[in-house]
Amino acid sequence: MGFPIKTCSVCGEEFELKPDKPGFANRCPGCSELETSAPANPRKIDADERKSLSEANEARRRAMRDLLYRKDS
Repeated sequence: MGFPIKTCSVCGEEFELKPDKPGFANRCPGCSELETSAPANPRKIDADERKSLSEANEARRRAMRDLLYRKDS
């Protein structure tokens, strides 16, 4: 039994959908490679932004902890 034949949603080419194929199930391996190989440029943040993000994350953690472990009277 062979693999199912799919049509690429980007280029229209037919391809076999094999298990453990990288990328999307509706794109051929060639079109999936283009998107996954794009370099990600993370945005640099300064100390003030880092501190405000840290404080916001701490507030979220505290709120979740309070919601999860509060005692209902």
